[in-house]
Formats: sequence, structure tokens, C-alpha cells
Amino acid sequence: MTTLLWLRRDLRRGDHPALAAAAADGPVLACFVLDPALLATSSPVRTGWLAACLQAADADYDGRLCVRAGAPEDVIPALAAEVGATAVHVSAETEPAGAARDARVRAALAGRGVGWAESGSPYAVTPGRVRSGSGDGFTVFAAFLRGWRQHGWRAPAVEPDRLRLLGRDSDDDVQAWLEESVASCPVPLPEAGEDAALSRWSEFLADGLEGYATDRDRPDLTGTSRLSPYLKFGVLHPRTLLADLAVRAGDGAERFVAELAWREFYADVLARRPDSLTADLSPLPIAYDEPGERFAAWQEGRTGYPIVDAGQRQLLATGWMHNRVRMISASFLTKDLHVWWPHGARWFLDRLLDGDLASNTHGWQWVAGTGTDAAPYFRVFNPTLQGERFDPAGDYVRRWVPELGHLAGASVHRPWDAADGYAHGYPSRIVDHAAERREALTRYQVARGR
Repeated sequence: MTTLLWLRRDLRRGDHPALAAAAADGPVLACFVLDPALLATSSPVRTGWLAACLQAADADYDGRLCVRAGAPEDVIPALAAEVGATAVHVSAETEPAGAARDARVRAALAGRGVGWAESGSPYAVTPGRVRSGSGDGFTVFAAFLRGWRQHGWRAPAVEPDRLRLLGRDSDDDVQAWLEESVASCPVPLPEAGEDAALSRWSEFLADGLEGYATDRDRPDLTGTSRLSPYLKFGVLHPRTLLADLAVRAGDGAERFVAELAWREFYADVLARRPDSLTADLSPLPIAYDEPGERFAAWQEGRTGYPIVDAGQRQLLATGWMHNRVRMISASFLTKDLHVWWPHGARWFLDRLLDGDLASNTHGWQWVAGTGTDAAPYFRVFNPTLQGERFDPAGDYVRRWVPELGHLAGASVHRPWDAADGYAHGYPSRIVDHAAERREALTRYQVARGR
């Protein structure tokens, strides 16, 4: 029996339960659908990285990945009929738009007598399965982490021994689209593909894991795994990483597991509360300011706060921003500029190679104080102190803000204190942090009715 393997956020061959399930039924046609409705809302950064990952996945599938363009509810049933497929195999999708899309495709297939099979998901534990004693989901990470560990996850899936891959031509213009999307991407792309991801993981295990617990907060160091772009499209599965970490001890391994759990926590929250994609999980009637010139200054890295500007410039140049700096930048937008978090979340999602919908959305809400944290709003990051603490020698700022390259050491974080701090065109601060912190807390108290 011929089957379709419809790839989405699982662009790999290794540790792929849906591939194993499809191969057990017979010959497999691996396919991907370029949905024009989705591409219309995607930035050149996102489409560039997707195209690179699809090119690599095609090579991994022996040049037989079939890529078609159109609405999935039209393309998948038509492709199933073309090859006489009796079933379509997928990794389960829990993001709101993806789940709705799958419901439409499933209904269209059922009308033609074609089966639908879900095996695995982009997560070690599929969202919705970690529950409290009362059967509810968690909104506090520490409790979720305990439940997630207790639930556990399966070992990595083994690739089928006798996999027979079928071939079908992709749409005529797909190859041109892939090449143009990669070529026109405004940021340099990492090496794509499963082999590249596994190679990076091996390097990190050897050189980065031991110091990860402390180095991960230092943007001036190469202290993170940089695997997040690969996880975004499922080029690597988190279960693969967890299996390797299970035989390792130490603070670095423990912290890395916890960071994977954060990703799964936010996916679980979004699956249970799809409304939180565009609305506060914990609503507060806080008065926000409309984005304007200050928002543009934040986007372009000219706020006058060096660590904030360095992060935005790193994002614009590379499609990636260090996680600690993401939090500092998000706090500055929501607490210093009083802009509602969805404006910043959209900016990040458009420009990050690793822009994960659930993590990005709920990471922003966590910082804004309207998300999953128990008592969050009083957390207002001081960008100067954060810079001095996590970029103590100023190397990160000097790399991305060359106008401050003449300032030595930690003095780079306070150009206003140096006689020549603004000698090379660095802008003055657009707001006074202390005053805006007080304003943010006042707005919070008003929203709470106090």
C-alpha cells in the first residue's frame, strides 16, 4: 500500500516516528506543501531558511522530496490520488493554525476514503499530555517541569531498514522559488540539513555543554548551542537531544534539559489556550502607547542603550539574537517604551531564523508580565545593569555597536559617563530608564485598581 509522508515541522529522516509508520505500510512518497496563504505572511528571513531546509531535506530523501504549491486541503488529496495512496502520515500538529489546517485536510481525505495517521509530534511530549492531578494543564513552569519529567518520553525512533521512497515531480517553479528564496535571504544562513544539525550538536556536547549553565547568559561568549533554527523546522528532534543528555551528568546537562522543557511548556500552553496567541494569557487593563518613532528606534538599534541596540543590530545582521538579550530587549519595549508585546513579538518572529510561534509568543508575555509567571509585572530589566553583568568586558556591545568601539571595558555600557562617549555618532538615550520604570509600575497599579 502506497502512503504519503507529509512533512511540515519535521524536515529530517532520523528519529521520525511518522516516517517509520508510513514505511511499515509500504512504499512512501515524502512531500511538502508550500501554502501561498502562509508564505504571504512570511518574511524573507523565514522563507529563506525554510527554502534552505527544504533543499537539504530533498537531499536527505535521495532527491525524491515532492514539493507542491497550493492550499493543503487541495494539494494533499490530489497527490494521494495521483499515487494511489491509501493513507497520509504526519507528525501531529498542535499550533492553532496548523491544527485547523490538518482538520480541513483530514476531512477532505476522508471524503475520498484515504486514511489519516499521526505519529509523534515536534516535541518530546506532545502538548496536552502533561497534566496536573486535577487533569488540567500547567501555567507555572516549575510545576510543568516536574510533570514533564514524570511523564517521560520515548527513545528516538529507528529509521526503517527497508525504506522504499517513491518519486514524483515537484511543481515546475518550485526549484526556482527555493533558489531565489535562499539567494535573497537578507541574513547569512547556517548550513542546513540534518547532518549539519547533528554536527553542531556533537560540537556543543564536546565543547559547550559543561559550561552551559553559566555561559548561556553571556552574549559575549559562544555559550549556547545555536540549535534553535534546526529545532524550528524539526531538522533535529528534541528527543534525540534528550537521549544524548540522559547519559551525561552536571549542571550544564540539567540546564539544557530545562531549556528544552521551556520550549515544550510554551507549546503546551499555546495548545491549551490558542487565544493566547494574540491576547494576554493573564489579562491586565494596562495602558499602552502606540508604536511610533521610539518603536522604530528600538527596531533599528538606536535607543541609546548599548545592550539593547547591540541585540537589535545582531538580529538584523544575522537573524538571531542571544536569549538573554532577547529578554532585555523585550523588557525595554514593554516596560520602558510601554508598547504592547504583540508588536515586538511580530518583529522578532519575522526576523528570527528560529522564530518559534509558541516560544516567541509566551516568552514575550513572560517578560511583559501578562503570561505564565506567577508574579511577573514587577520585573523590569535595567538595561545598563544587565549589560554590565552579562557583558562584563563590553565585547558584545563593541562587536555590534562600532560607534562605541573606542570605549574600553565595561564603560561601553555607559557612554553618557564618558567625555567622548558620543564622539562617533552613537545616539543619546531616547528615554530615562528610571523614570519609565516608575511609569510602568504606576500603570500596573492603576490596572490593578490600586
